[in-house]
Amino acid sequence: MPVAAQPLPLSDGFVDLITSGAPVGLAVSGGGDSVALLHLVAAMGGNIRVASVDHGLRPEAADECAMVARLCHRYGIAHQTLRWTGWNGSGNLQDNARRARYALLVEWATAAGIADIALGHTADDQAETIVMALARGAGVDGLSGMAAMTMKAGVCFHRPLLHTTRTDLRSYLAAAGHEWCDDPSNDDPAYERIRIRQAAAMLTGLGLTPQALGQVARHMATAAQALDQRTAELAAGYFVRQHGDMLITVDLRALSAEEARRLVLAAMGWVNHGLSAPRRDEQNRLLHHLRQKQATTLAGCRFSFDGPVLRISREWAAVQGHVTETTQLWDGRWRLSGPHAPDLQIRALGAGIDLCGDWRDTGLPHLSLQATPAIWRAGRLISAPLAKFGADWSAQIVAE
Repeated sequence: MPVAAQPLPLSDGFVDLITSGAPVGLAVSGGGDSVALLHLVAAMGGNIRVASVDHGLRPEAADECAMVARLCHRYGIAHQTLRWTGWNGSGNLQDNARRARYALLVEWATAAGIADIALGHTADDQAETIVMALARGAGVDGLSGMAAMTMKAGVCFHRPLLHTTRTDLRSYLAAAGHEWCDDPSNDDPAYERIRIRQAAAMLTGLGLTPQALGQVARHMATAAQALDQRTAELAAGYFVRQHGDMLITVDLRALSAEEARRLVLAAMGWVNHGLSAPRRDEQNRLLHHLRQKQATTLAGCRFSFDGPVLRISREWAAVQGHVTETTQLWDGRWRLSGPHAPDLQIRALGAGIDLCGDWRDTGLPHLSLQATPAIWRAGRLISAPLAKFGADWSAQIVAE
């Protein structure tokens, strides 16, 4: 008969969220970390829902999701399995799976009216993340590791176990007689994170324990917060929004390299709402070009100069394949209002600008306007709100 297990602590802020009665989602894969999270949270009561993601990459994943479903049933907690079918065999598998997992969880939470989701990341996961960042030569942001809370598409993801080790969680599960599943890919040295995990004993012997590396992450997070505050101050003074473009009115050479880098990245994130930060070497090359007043492109953004002013606009090549219904958000930030109809679509204006005789009156460059949203019907341009073509339609940026 299992002995009583000593409950493990969850972060104070997350405990407050659970006891508030707000609906909270848990992402539970069936692995030891997330299963432990489920037991810990279930013991507190609260308004809990659970989702498991089956990536469709292993036949065992369906059984693992079913195990989680049975566990939730015993607790009287609603459970749903989310299935990913988008893997086409190209690109980085782990990165694609991670992006898909977050997207599925956001979709599930949004549909269920859930604003908060908890993940089972541990102190060991944090330590592995820091070592991976060190291997890449990361800066302050990379060495900050995983944040205790992260916003994605309006949903707040919590990591309430970042101060708890994987060993402690499994000891808790074993003492309580709880079952869990081990994913065999967690032993596959083909993945960088697994190679680092397998070297954990050696790192611990050098003093690089999960606790020590976690402390590094917290120190770096504090430094990153100060840098973010400085970036916000610079943005308030030197950002000018012009429709979908961002203008930077300060000479980047007057700023430190770190200030200039962060300011440009912030502007890029506004122009390209789905931006993943480019590699540091790409960032360095970009800043070199910009400090030399040279036009260039990077990560779906186009950089040009209006005299001393740096203009960052969406690159047409990055959006020419974006097609949505007129009622949907376009390019992650544009909402169009007008006489919607099923046979209308939103696409980039592109070559349609040749039909817009008054486009010069907008004050926007030709290339900027090509990347703005337009209404099309079967290849015929109906309206280009930002290029002063067609009536009855307007376009607003709704994702800030």
